[in-house]
Amino acid sequence: MNAPLRVNEALLIAGRALQPFQCVAWAPLDGNGELSLTVIDRTSTRIGHTQIPCTTYSDPEQLAQLLAQVRGELSDGGYTLLPWSMSATAV
Repeated sequence: MNAPLRVNEALLIAGRALQPFQCVAWAPLDGNGELSLTVIDRTSTRIGHTQIPCTTYSDPEQLAQLLAQVRGELSDGGYTLLPWSMSATAV
């Protein structure tokens, strides 16, 4: 997977990586190309948040590293995620 990712592909990957939780993403109005990603649990409680620059979400390797970091932070916070790997993700 060497081709740059489009924003929709990156969001699908993030959604799979952070299951069983939901991801809510939006682009700030300043138009700088960043995505704001919030992870919420089943009670709609925000359990995580990160900003993703365009250079990160469009690059599969950088996106995988960021998602691994977010997964680690959630796990450290006591949240259990479903198994995931970028190599197993099909867009």
